[in-house]
Amino acid sequence: MTSAMSNGREAGTERRRSRVQEAITTAARHGTPLTASAIARAAQVDRTFLYRHRDLLDLLHAAGLRSAGEMPEPGTATRASLQADLANANARAARLSARVQQLETLLSRHLGNQAWHESGPGGPACTEELQQTITKLEQRTADLTTALEEREAELKAAREANRQLTRALNQRE
Repeated sequence: MTSAMSNGREAGTERRRSRVQEAITTAARHGTPLTASAIARAAQVDRTFLYRHRDLLDLLHAAGLRSAGEMPEPGTATRASLQADLANANARAARLSARVQQLETLLSRHLGNQAWHESGPGGPACTEELQQTITKLEQRTADLTTALEEREAELKAAREANRQLTRALNQRE
């Protein structure tokens, strides 16, 4: 089942790739704007699809330069490609910075817990012992409450018997 899903995903990617290539060719032929947004819209794909498939983005940039008559020599960088690379690098740096911050927080939490456990009563054995003690005390409280209710019922019955005996004695006289 996994291979069928994988094959389906690959086929879908290939269909989207061919739609993007057709959209670039059509846009270049008709003189419409050759931007990532316009091509993504025409090919009915997400703009990030172009950025994930660098060869399609390069094809788009090359078509844009050809249509503008600015085709550079192969292997040379254009201002647009350098700006795109810089924007991608900045976005990646921001993602990595956020991930580093997240990992630092996790590490700090882990080291703090470790120091707390090593320094005193915070060990898992202590916690387990305390939990057992709490359970025992709760059971003891329940037992004592039951015993108290029984004693109160016995006391109530004894008082009632005492009243009846007192009435019986008072009626004889």
